[in-house]
Amino acid sequence: MTDVLGYRRFAAQGGDRGAFITSRLACQFPERLIGVHLNFLPVRRDLKMLENPSAEEKAYLDQLNHWLKEETGYSWIQGAKPTTLAFGLTDSPAGLAAWIVEKFHTWTDCDGNVETAVSRDEMLTDIMLYWATGAIGSSFWPYYDRVHSGWPIPHGARIETPTGYVEFPKEILRPPRSVAERLYANIQRWTVMEKGGHFAALEQPEALAREIRAFFRPLR
Repeated sequence: MTDVLGYRRFAAQGGDRGAFITSRLACQFPERLIGVHLNFLPVRRDLKMLENPSAEEKAYLDQLNHWLKEETGYSWIQGAKPTTLAFGLTDSPAGLAAWIVEKFHTWTDCDGNVETAVSRDEMLTDIMLYWATGAIGSSFWPYYDRVHSGWPIPHGARIETPTGYVEFPKEILRPPRSVAERLYANIQRWTVMEKGGHFAALEQPEALAREIRAFFRPLR
């Protein structure tokens, strides 16, 4: 952005892996960012991180405990034995589809019917991007790197960059603001949506775009 495109300062937005990248940029290059906007909060996942938690914080810790016990199997195998899994999914289109569609089913705001959140054509397009390029294996390596390199956001970091956040109700983890403020010291906008899940840009693109514009508009 600065060396090649010539922008002295810029804005960054991200969800999922993009939220980690955006937050890491704010840690390393705060002077270059006018603000960061997130639809996922990459705070540390430590069940012992809060002493004397409030009712809201306790509810989050219960949510986090369920996530760690019941929903992280995919992450561990992708982070520990990525090549073994990659061979199986690259060999079987049905297996690849099952692996990906399960995440759409679990992580979208769909009430058990995934096609109410993401259309069949959209899911097939996503699956084909992995299948036609043989890229499912390479998509696992960020998980391997995180398992073997530690949390991407430095321990004890405080992000002073103006920060906006939008929470979708079926996001995989939804830390309360009191937890987010341990990392983000300058939260200027915090919005809770009525509908949407982890794949916000796919599920609720207009709602997400409105939030991004609303946050960055006064920072330009």
